[in-house]
Amino acid sequence: MVRKVAILGSTGSIGANTLDVIRSNPDRFQVTALTAGKQVEKLAEQCVEFAPSIAVVTSATDASRLEKVLQNKNLKTRVLYGPEALVTAVLDSGCDTVMAAIVGAAGLMPTLAAAKAGKRVLLANKEALVMSGNLFMQAMKVGGGALLPIDSEHNAIFQCLPYQFFTGSSSSETQHDGVEELWLTASGGPFRNTPLNQLAEITPEQACAHPNWVMGRKISVDSATMMNKGLEVIEAYWLFGLPLEKIKVIIHPQSVVHSLVRYCDGSVLAQLGQPDMRTPIAYGLDWPERIVSGVAPLNLMQLANLNFSEPELSRFPCLSLAFAAAKAGGSAPAVLNAANEVAVAAFLETGLPYLHIPQVVERVLNQLPVESADSLDSILDIDAQARAVAHNCIRSIQQ
Repeated sequence: MVRKVAILGSTGSIGANTLDVIRSNPDRFQVTALTAGKQVEKLAEQCVEFAPSIAVVTSATDASRLEKVLQNKNLKTRVLYGPEALVTAVLDSGCDTVMAAIVGAAGLMPTLAAAKAGKRVLLANKEALVMSGNLFMQAMKVGGGALLPIDSEHNAIFQCLPYQFFTGSSSSETQHDGVEELWLTASGGPFRNTPLNQLAEITPEQACAHPNWVMGRKISVDSATMMNKGLEVIEAYWLFGLPLEKIKVIIHPQSVVHSLVRYCDGSVLAQLGQPDMRTPIAYGLDWPERIVSGVAPLNLMQLANLNFSEPELSRFPCLSLAFAAAKAGGSAPAVLNAANEVAVAAFLETGLPYLHIPQVVERVLNQLPVESADSLDSILDIDAQARAVAHNCIRSIQQ
């Protein structure tokens, strides 16, 4: 069977790695749609190589530029633009599999559309579950498609859980098939050992220099603050259905053990591998089969020590904020996500000090009451409110 794949966010790190896995397995996959933001030249190169039926960019100007390039290459790819076009790429490209890799709230609408349409959803977009966990999981249930987590940590847990955990064939839902705890590993980012009195002077370049992973700038900052791990806790809560108190975060600087599952009999199962996103991508693309990912084999003989420790919450206040938002439920995770996106953008672009990122997020969480988040419209409205409050907070800080 040849899987037909639409990639939302094809020019980003996850999208490029997905295409690399597909490139290594050309007989198993066909690319039907590619979408990008403003990287028109890179998207054009991808279209020339993979010839999708639909390509999507952000603006009409960029669409015109892309059309001219593709016409000169005699490609018949249909070029669209704007948020609604992302949904069109999911619904009208003939895909059966959707790689949801658009960073931030922008990926929510097309990912929900994929879920409702019964596609195999390869979820690399945290926001779909952070902002709209209940809504998204209900959409997956109604659509009847398969949901495969692509974050390395959730993918690792997925691989370590029993098959009946996801098929509904469990003998007792309350026992969770003997699963006691989920342990999400975190590298600790570039500032795991930085003296606390030096964090105030951190620059965007330092924050984006992750020691183990090659990622985009926004997610690299989230890794440095450990907000990414907080978002992953919320994501794990919706993906795996365990209570929040059974989801733990542990620091593992080597990024070799990608996450673990502890069982009631004392067993702890872990998934190990190179810190390379092509492994979880390949697993999701052809699950339950396994295919070549292009990742070098892990040589345990070349490893030194594997270290584990508890996160230092005074160093990573964003992690505490995420746990608090998850416990509050309702609109709180969406507010957390929106405030963080605005604060990180301000840190990267307008000079907001690094230590003010968690301060902005906390102020926004405290200013907006927790509401229900039971429809896409209400979630988008909450997101807009949180962004407006965050911008006001940043203006007051920078005045």
